[in-house]
Amino acid sequence: MAATKDPRPCSIADALALVGEKYSLLVLREVCLGNGRFDQLVRNIGAPRDILATRLRRLVEAGILTKRMYSERPQRFEYRPTQAGLELEPVLMTLKDWGDRHLRKGTDLPMAVEHVCGDELVPVVTCRACGKPVRHEDLTAHPQAPGWTVTGPTAA
Repeated sequence: MAATKDPRPCSIADALALVGEKYSLLVLREVCLGNGRFDQLVRNIGAPRDILATRLRRLVEAGILTKRMYSERPQRFEYRPTQAGLELEPVLMTLKDWGDRHLRKGTDLPMAVEHVCGDELVPVVTCRACGKPVRHEDLTAHPQAPGWTVTGPTAA
């Protein structure tokens, strides 16, 4: 089946267009850890400097990071998460947990994250209304985009 010229309207696709670029979520990981200076980001992520600069510019333009000068001579900046950036941190923690369980099983984990309660964080997505954990079998999608059903576009 050929790809449609107009794929399904989707907030996941919209988010991935911004934070799904290579290195973008790693930039956010480092900034959330407090490593917001360019040289720290280069060292900790391993991204080429030009690509990293492009990602940082895009994340600032999108309102996920802020840029603040910390040195005038030479001019140097550090990056910090905005509220929108901080709201992505649970996504990072969920990805970390998934990677720990499915990609690093049986090996030493590279990082543990401690919650304020003193225990290691194990993220769980819950329903805001009832507080129960989200499970695939409990979900029902209701497409809202005109001309789309769960299985794809409606016949024209």
